[in-house]
Amino acid sequence: MLARFLTGDRRGDGWRMKTSRIKQAIEWRLLIETLLNPNKYADLVLKGGYVINVITREIYEADVAILGERILMVGDASKLIGPQTKVENVQGKFVSPGFIDSHMHFESAMLTVTEFSKLSIPTGTTTLVADPHEIGNVLGVVGMKAMIEEAKQLPNNVLFTVPCLTPDAPGLETAGYDVTSKDMEELLNDPYVQGIGEIQGFANVRPVFAHASHVLDDQLASVAYAKSIGKTVEGNCPGLFGEELAAHIISGGTHISCHETTTKEEMIEKLRYGVSVFMREGSSQRNMAECIRAITEEGLDSRRAILVSDDMVPEDLMKYGHMNDIVRRTIAQGVDPVEAIQMVTINPATHFGFQDVGVLAPGKRADIAVIGDLEQMRVDQVYLAGKKVAENGELIIDIPSYTYPDYVKQSIKRKPVKVEELHIQADGYRVKVRAIEVIPDQNLTGALEFDMTVSQGVIQPDVGRDVLPLLVVERHGRSGKIGKTFVHGIRLKYGAIAESVAHDTHNIIVTGTSYEDMALAVNRVIAMGGGIAMIKNGKVVGDLPLRVGGLITDEMTGKEVSERIAQLHRLAEEELGCTLHVPFMHLSFLSLITSPKWKITDMGLIEVDRFEVIPTVIQGGI
Repeated sequence: MLARFLTGDRRGDGWRMKTSRIKQAIEWRLLIETLLNPNKYADLVLKGGYVINVITREIYEADVAILGERILMVGDASKLIGPQTKVENVQGKFVSPGFIDSHMHFESAMLTVTEFSKLSIPTGTTTLVADPHEIGNVLGVVGMKAMIEEAKQLPNNVLFTVPCLTPDAPGLETAGYDVTSKDMEELLNDPYVQGIGEIQGFANVRPVFAHASHVLDDQLASVAYAKSIGKTVEGNCPGLFGEELAAHIISGGTHISCHETTTKEEMIEKLRYGVSVFMREGSSQRNMAECIRAITEEGLDSRRAILVSDDMVPEDLMKYGHMNDIVRRTIAQGVDPVEAIQMVTINPATHFGFQDVGVLAPGKRADIAVIGDLEQMRVDQVYLAGKKVAENGELIIDIPSYTYPDYVKQSIKRKPVKVEELHIQADGYRVKVRAIEVIPDQNLTGALEFDMTVSQGVIQPDVGRDVLPLLVVERHGRSGKIGKTFVHGIRLKYGAIAESVAHDTHNIIVTGTSYEDMALAVNRVIAMGGGIAMIKNGKVVGDLPLRVGGLITDEMTGKEVSERIAQLHRLAEEELGCTLHVPFMHLSFLSLITSPKWKITDMGLIEVDRFEVIPTVIQGGI
């Protein structure tokens, strides 16, 4: 009867409802019938647990009754238990909405969407909002659509916020594909695309406005289109205050997020401006403890405070968990457990306008995490759309592995390099050079100068002072250039590391204690079709092929990748003497020129705040 009404003519105008709307209306009717008909019952009842109400910030004892994919009610569900109802006893446990990671990159984990999901679902994460910025820089629309198609096969909620610009700094770096406003209609009209991702192209507000205003104009065209069709826009505004912050907010259509906030002062001003602050707590960038002080010390409202991972290696997912671990760390900073859970449920749902997830309430999708230990955030059971999918930290459903098409696996378009091409040359015997300073657990960098030794016209690495050559080799077949500078803080004693994961244009980045080993490392990455390579004394001591865009592997499970990366970290320490935490991820961010102070691209050493290439050799060099 209802279906006939919905699909029939209405007031003679031939009105029709889409199939999805019909399905939704029928679901609502069944829920209402079950609640009001004494002979109808729930499919599943989670009985006797402590419900975490993120709407009212309460914990109280209540049942959660579920029919099909949706929640019937939260309260006393005894009348909804019938002969066929499955009852799960969750007494003494806490029943929470499933967790949301509002900003992350599958490419940083080097995993397919499928393999990342297999690791994250058992930890209580039921919704992922991914930014395919990395594969977009390499392959453009083709790469992003390939990733979106994979996500459509999965039981968890996976949505995407796509870049409106690649590269982020045209003229200062070379991407594999130039994404602009011309690509937005095709991407944004996909129902799996939530909106525009981090608008990094206008992160350096004044330099871009002064020297590359066309970047701003194209971004505004993309943002206006996104807003016109009801899509969201995410920001990227590290270190911005006052007029610059206001300008960045407006460039995103007046409401944005920022996942690059690193100080309490930034957090305060951004919250006051209405920015949703995505407090990052990933594998190599951890900013939550500083940001959260705006709430714990100054008493600011936390409705726009949201926890995100941004970049996580699978080893950390396996060892510590995902959003549950970030919530645990937030609780350890003195935040009330329910308030911390709000930061991964209702807060992000409100920011994105999600109607179906983020709360436990009638009619909502039954994405639920059952927590055994609230302080430690131990997740005992996970439900997706009313179906139990994980228990005691293990997935209990089968999610088939996913293989990408060959056209996204041929992204390395660079011939092998010769050692001489990597040399940083200078005249004389001693020269002063600039060097990027690594700041552990940040993607911000420092700016240093060193006096270096020159031998036969080549500046030599200085292992004792930890000042090593740092190069970016263009690999997309477009510029052919090699950017050269030095780095301090990689803590490498022997050999070389190269990888095709180098934010955001993902050319090949390499550092090492000898140019010979650096050349071998670069050429190993080229031979693999992308990946990570470590060389010592002319021999490969460890590698990881990443053939999907030079960023991801679809040849191993998440557990296998985790084990391989853990092995590479051990080898980096044991064979290369590297003591820097997650060195591959730190290395990959040294080419991210949207965050200060100095970074490197295939064009050379970049002074981020001035938006220009500066010479590495200050005195006596070429």
